[in-house]
Amino acid sequence: MEQYATQMDAARRGIITAQLRSAAEKERMTAEELLPLVASGRAVICANKRHACLNAQAIGSMLRTKINVNLGVSRDCKDVGTEMQKAAAAVQLGADAIMDLSSHGDTQPFRRRLVAECPAIIGTVPVYDAVIHYQRDLDTLSARDFIDVVRLHAEDGVDFMTLHCGITRDTIARLRAQGRMMNIVSRGGSLIFAWMSMTGNENPFYEYYDEILDICREYDVVISLGDACRPGCLADASDACQIDELVKLGELTRRAWAKDVQVMVEGPGHMPLDQIAANMKIQQTLCGGAPFYVLGPLVTDIAPGYDHITAAIGGSIAAANGAAFLCYVTPAEHLALPSVEDVKQGIIASKIAAHAADIAKGVRGAREIDDKMAEARCRLDWQAQWKCALDPETAQAMRAARKPEHDDTCSMCGKFCAVRSMNKALAGEHIDIL
Repeated sequence: MEQYATQMDAARRGIITAQLRSAAEKERMTAEELLPLVASGRAVICANKRHACLNAQAIGSMLRTKINVNLGVSRDCKDVGTEMQKAAAAVQLGADAIMDLSSHGDTQPFRRRLVAECPAIIGTVPVYDAVIHYQRDLDTLSARDFIDVVRLHAEDGVDFMTLHCGITRDTIARLRAQGRMMNIVSRGGSLIFAWMSMTGNENPFYEYYDEILDICREYDVVISLGDACRPGCLADASDACQIDELVKLGELTRRAWAKDVQVMVEGPGHMPLDQIAANMKIQQTLCGGAPFYVLGPLVTDIAPGYDHITAAIGGSIAAANGAAFLCYVTPAEHLALPSVEDVKQGIIASKIAAHAADIAKGVRGAREIDDKMAEARCRLDWQAQWKCALDPETAQAMRAARKPEHDDTCSMCGKFCAVRSMNKALAGEHIDIL
């Protein structure tokens, strides 16, 4: 049996792995069609060699838009059981990936449990875990400490890691000189910025990038190049700090590909509608078509409690213009750790955005379910409509709570229903209204 190091290495050798074949089937592609996309880095298959229960997916701009769900324990919300409940709900609702952003206590058991039990792609942000793992203040950690946590997460079986490799000491100087309304809003980016400021050292994820690549190659971990300088408000969108980091991420992408390590590139958070499409094209150019992973983008700053909607608007535009992977945003964004219901609302909003984008960019089979829904609505076939619905439970509950007098109508229009009237008229039947 021929051996390979990573999914990219296999694709470059012309080897069709079991994960690639499975991912291709989900995209209604042949394995031979997906193979060159993985070989070139335009699509990735996040599949750590130790994630045995993984349901493999491919991520790329020309494929079905995937969505990620963030969860994890924090100092104020320590209940691992609730986080596992969120993970189960996410998988049931069709989330493609789950990121464990735990920032309190012994994080390893929860991370290992996710890998052992969850078929979704699992991601982490190792810099969060460094302080927790060593139980030491940030400025006492060494570069080696950070790199060792990267290896720990790889050994635990995570499929991709967000690593903030593009923020350097040059970035500190640029940000201080330029100024920003919201400074750095990336949690990982702020930690690296703080560590560099306190120690005077270079970013260890940048300085020891080649060693990180060796670790990722060994376990076949996809690097998600974190955007430490992503804009946290509309005023900071597309500024010099964001674009300068993106240039560095393009260079780091090419260095990873030279070692057969797969890469995603992370993108903006808050951004006006009219800048989103251009940002997607800039990323594709600078990063050679590597899959773009975006948080939102959120298209306005004034909607706390409704940011799943602001993110869905931006996410749909981003995906239609080349983003491959949407990080969900919940109603609790900027406010609190999301509840199980918040997670559901965030997933549904992201799935709507992703699906709308897939229809717009002509993903194979994307519109089929919409056409089936239209046929079911034309027949006033409620059971068929539930089968097509993104969230059938909510749709059924809403109709049941406001039950109409006649089953072939709804309580909005009653016998004034246009569909009912047209069906009867075209069938030559009498149309009773009163």
